[in-house]
Amino acid sequence: MRIIKGANLFLMFLLELGVIAGACAWGFTLDAPMGLRISAGLIAPLLFVMMWALFGAAGNARFRLYGPWRIALELIWFGGGAIAWSVAASTAVGLTFFALWAINALVRYLLDGTLMVEVGRIAAEDPTIPA
Repeated sequence: MRIIKGANLFLMFLLELGVIAGACAWGFTLDAPMGLRISAGLIAPLLFVMMWALFGAAGNARFRLYGPWRIALELIWFGGGAIAWSVAASTAVGLTFFALWAINALVRYLLDGTLMVEVGRIAAEDPTIPA
């Protein structure tokens, strides 16, 4: 069970990085003047990072969201990343990204009964991780 949880948390981390990379790719591949592409390629990922830091970060979100609000946050955040990948690369890449998030969210819910990642709870379940 710990291996599945760990692998799923690693997948979530990669998906989080994927949202940021997708936002960058979207901005830099816009059909627009160079200055706008550079601005969008730098500002879009910063906006995504700010949203995640405020509402979604596992151990230290400023305003933690629960229940339907957490679902809405993840749909907006990971869905936005999937849309960015769809526009920047291809629809298949965006759909694959979204499908990976959906599987990840389902596994988190089935294992923990929530979408929240509780850093303290992970450490409490595994004595090899310092709290």
